[in-house]
Amino acid sequence: MPPSTVAAGGLARSTRPSARLTQLTVPSMAAAAAFDAAKASYINTMPTTMQAPSLIAAKKDPQLANNWKTKSAEELTDAEVLAMPEEEYMNDKQMAFFRHKLVLLKQDMHNNAGETAENLREDTVVVPDPADRATIEEEHALELRTRDRERKLLKKIEQSITRIDAGDYGYCDETGEPIGVGRLLARPTATLSLEAQQRRELKQKMFGD
Repeated sequence: MPPSTVAAGGLARSTRPSARLTQLTVPSMAAAAAFDAAKASYINTMPTTMQAPSLIAAKKDPQLANNWKTKSAEELTDAEVLAMPEEEYMNDKQMAFFRHKLVLLKQDMHNNAGETAENLREDTVVVPDPADRATIEEEHALELRTRDRERKLLKKIEQSITRIDAGDYGYCDETGEPIGVGRLLARPTATLSLEAQQRRELKQKMFGD
């Protein structure tokens, strides 16, 4: 399968391996192997927005603590925002930074959705080999599932942008405490602090949804 490419918004996108299948035919005896390979390849190249964030705690760099004073929100890096003093939590610069991050994420998802529609139109050609057809159909199914998850995430992104505009972003819905810059960098749509999220997940495991 061709390697994945990286879009301008920072989200990994997979190139479409099915275009090659019209030229290379998988032997019928290897249908199951081709099916599994297509699935593994697509999963490995799923957009990073749909993958779980890293649980490794980010460390502040004291040397970057004052960079936010001389840069615009669009110019700031994650490390520079993380290094900002705690008393500046969710100031105007941080709010603008996260709004910009969410808008870029939203735009990238719209681009992904457009590419999916284009890919499905291009792959309507009839492929005679059953193994090839199975591989293409599995790729389409996986891509559509990814877009469905992104559609649900898109709603959360829009809600987060609304919270920023209202000045409520960055604080836990349950406790009112700061969610924390580190957690928001890993999951910009978070509405609960880590502790509140863990309590909710534990309650769901014990009593169900």
